[in-house]
Amino acid sequence: MEIKDKIMLVTGGANGIGKALCERFYKERAEKIYVADIDFENAEKVAESVSGKAIRLDVSDEANCKAVVKDILDETGRIDFVVSNAGIGGAVGNLEVENDVWRNIYEVNVLSHVYLARAVFPSMVENGKGAFLITASAAGLLTHPTAVPYSVTKSAAVALAENFAIEYKDKGIYVSCLCPQGVKTQLIMGGEDNPNDFLLPDAISAEECADAVVKSLEKETFLILPHKEVGKYIVNKAENYERWLHSLRKMRTAVLDAKERHLNKLM
Repeated sequence: MEIKDKIMLVTGGANGIGKALCERFYKERAEKIYVADIDFENAEKVAESVSGKAIRLDVSDEANCKAVVKDILDETGRIDFVVSNAGIGGAVGNLEVENDVWRNIYEVNVLSHVYLARAVFPSMVENGKGAFLITASAAGLLTHPTAVPYSVTKSAAVALAENFAIEYKDKGIYVSCLCPQGVKTQLIMGGEDNPNDFLLPDAISAEECADAVVKSLEKETFLILPHKEVGKYIVNKAENYERWLHSLRKMRTAVLDAKERHLNKLM
């Protein structure tokens, strides 16, 4: 999978990993990059920097996804690669998280991939080729000790990518799943009271994440792990689930205790 001369659609392209991917694809000489985001102002800035085109897109709206894909197909005749990257964090907690929060994060982190695939796969199948990348998370493979809605929806995104890969590989579509651990984006840079700040010590830059993506695309790897240690964690989890759950319980306690100490300092 080479980026050169490809028509790219990147959702969540205005910031973070999506922005870094757009910039890296530009260096790899993509033919055109469509930068899609609900944050249209920043999408325009990114699009200008990569000689692309900004598109206003709410990925939780299936009609919007269909319209965007149709407009690009009408304009270019094809979409070679969709990076279904848009995603959001979730509230800390589990049973106490309100239903509307669960619905919103599920729509953005899971259903958005379904909506985009429904819209773009028919044209890719007709052309006999295409690529579709889902940005999930290491939390989707390993779980997250406190941000339960995020963890659950990212797990679903991984499962969805697996099923896409199973069904569409023989139809010419290369499907991949990006599962980084900590990446220095808005999601984990919220300060000491952020439930993700425990990821900061080993966090990589968005540019490093984008570099790992391009290297994996060259090999047409399904599972893209910018943090290589995540592969070892998956094995450890499978080999001894009880030990794994015990370690996550300890981590959860440590994260919540650190957050409480920080909040007490502010009072």
